[in-house]
Amino acid sequence: MARDLPIGNGNLMVNFDHEYNIRDVYYPHVGQDNQTAGDVSFFGVWCDGKFAWIGNPAWEKRLDYDGDSLVTRVDCHSDSLQLDMVINDTVDFDRDVLVRRVELRNLSDKKRPVRLFTHFDPHLGGNAIGDTIFFDPEFNGFVAYKAQRYVLINASGDDQFGFQSFAIGTKEREGYQGTWRDAEDGVLEAHKAIAQGSVDCTGMMSLSLAPGGTATAYVWWVFGKSYKEVASLDALVRERGAGSFLDRTRDYWKLWVKNDVDISKLPDEVQRLYRRSLLIIRTQIDHSGAVIAATDSDIVQFGRDTYTYMWPRDGSIVATALLQAGYSEITRRFFDFCCRLITPEGFLLHKYNPDGSAGSSWHPWLADGKRQLPIQEDETALVVVALWTHFEKFHDVEFVKPLYKPIIKQMADFLLRYREPHTRLPAPSWDLWEERRGIAAFTVGSVWAGLNAAAKFTDAFGETAQAEKYRRAAAEMKDGAIRFLFDETSGCFARSINVSREGQITADMTLDASMAGLWLFGMFDANDPKIVATMEAMISRLTIKTDVGGVARYENDYYFQVSKDVASVPGNPWIVCTLSIAHWYAMRARNAEDLQKAIDILTWATRHALPSGVLAEQLDPYTGKPISVAPLTWSHAAFVLASHVVARRANELAGAA
Repeated sequence: MARDLPIGNGNLMVNFDHEYNIRDVYYPHVGQDNQTAGDVSFFGVWCDGKFAWIGNPAWEKRLDYDGDSLVTRVDCHSDSLQLDMVINDTVDFDRDVLVRRVELRNLSDKKRPVRLFTHFDPHLGGNAIGDTIFFDPEFNGFVAYKAQRYVLINASGDDQFGFQSFAIGTKEREGYQGTWRDAEDGVLEAHKAIAQGSVDCTGMMSLSLAPGGTATAYVWWVFGKSYKEVASLDALVRERGAGSFLDRTRDYWKLWVKNDVDISKLPDEVQRLYRRSLLIIRTQIDHSGAVIAATDSDIVQFGRDTYTYMWPRDGSIVATALLQAGYSEITRRFFDFCCRLITPEGFLLHKYNPDGSAGSSWHPWLADGKRQLPIQEDETALVVVALWTHFEKFHDVEFVKPLYKPIIKQMADFLLRYREPHTRLPAPSWDLWEERRGIAAFTVGSVWAGLNAAAKFTDAFGETAQAEKYRRAAAEMKDGAIRFLFDETSGCFARSINVSREGQITADMTLDASMAGLWLFGMFDANDPKIVATMEAMISRLTIKTDVGGVARYENDYYFQVSKDVASVPGNPWIVCTLSIAHWYAMRARNAEDLQKAIDILTWATRHALPSGVLAEQLDPYTGKPISVAPLTWSHAAFVLASHVVARRANELAGAA
């Protein structure tokens, strides 16, 4: 299930599902310690004897954001309850508090009482063992805690603070579903003052609606590591008014959204998704600098793991998109984060948790009785490439100075050493899709770019002899790509090769979108005949021949496979793969007609975003609905990067006209 509305501030991050239920609550790291474990925390309304949770079909909803901000705007209408609602949620940009404003409109011509029910299903620290919830009469709200995780929930409405009634009780054991069930008759009767173990809570606020009138209520969730901390922040919210936190956060994000590329020649809907992508990317970045691949916890249903890790490759691509858009501070934190992770040998591992610890992995350290590195080498190389992009953009010598040895030289020296002896190409590692070990085209292109970026750095810092070593190795890799990756018979590059101990080469000629790495990072020109032949064959074979369209990863892609009709549906359409085609079209465009093909792909992406602007990893090839995680941070970065290259080319063509 997609997460339609992510909001956050780098410490506290909240996801809403397509029914507008709170599902994921990450604190104190984005992507780490899901305080709800992905379970639903409900919100419901009772009026005139009728009750409906927000996910009930009785509510017609449109889930979106309030302009270019990380404040939600959800318009709700119910014929059966004769109510309209506008709900705004935000995580304060500076403090760890989630604020909700509910504006109700009475569609009836009579005065009516309304009751709002707020439910919290805690799994503090990521599990439901040993939680405690108590009702605090000091402010008539809830406090849930375990160890150093505290959540305080409070409310206000009709000039009063706190909940008018409450229920605290048992869930997920002994046949109990939770206190939310107690709310469905409009009356909370389970008046426990405290409960421990696997527990939840529900609070009720009572409002009065005049005929055709309106009323406003607020609910806020405060997060901290002690009772004192959350009580102090709750007092601040009550003093200043919860609405002020919504207003200031809306203003903050409108100031934050910017770009250093003139995108004005792109269609309006593309410009809107561009800005929305920047904001969604920001929600997925932890204060430590870790760029999380996705925080949609529903993926845990498949394989019992999630995407809540930082892959250095994804992080580097996201950092590059943000750099091009003009963001420096958040990208600095990413490079500092990577600097802390480098192994003594100079490489990065598969993936990492937001706190910097090593993430789960399926890459083995042992093969054929011998030690091997469990890495994707592009993940090391692309950090160096992204750091050069940062330096070119901001020329911040003092920032780069402490990173010069560990990131630039140590990583580049590893890239220099870690090579296959017969071809002089990068030694085997795992491919872009983390499925095959060998010498992949994407890895060759990224390592070439990493060595060239290191050469530019060492030149700039006066180490010309070292720069020459890096350039020579990069040149040998490009020569090796032509000699060993290019197949004269088909006229296309191989997806990957494997080299035996004796030097015998076996090529995998499967057409794969990852082969774009050969030109994407500059190893080959986009107009090189070998690249053109490869890309045209790839587009022909990997384009989905349904009304949905888009481009698959590779032929007969098994991951979340929907159709075995491989001739028409070689795989599910992936956002990142499809946008790489837009990037290629834009780089080759000679006139407005050529460029339109790239613009059409950007428009395709906007059509397949959720109404909120969220982009999934992949789509159902027949319905266009999200498959796997949504949002995928990489999808949004790919949209930003493609928008940049298309916009630049549009401006160049307009200037030449």
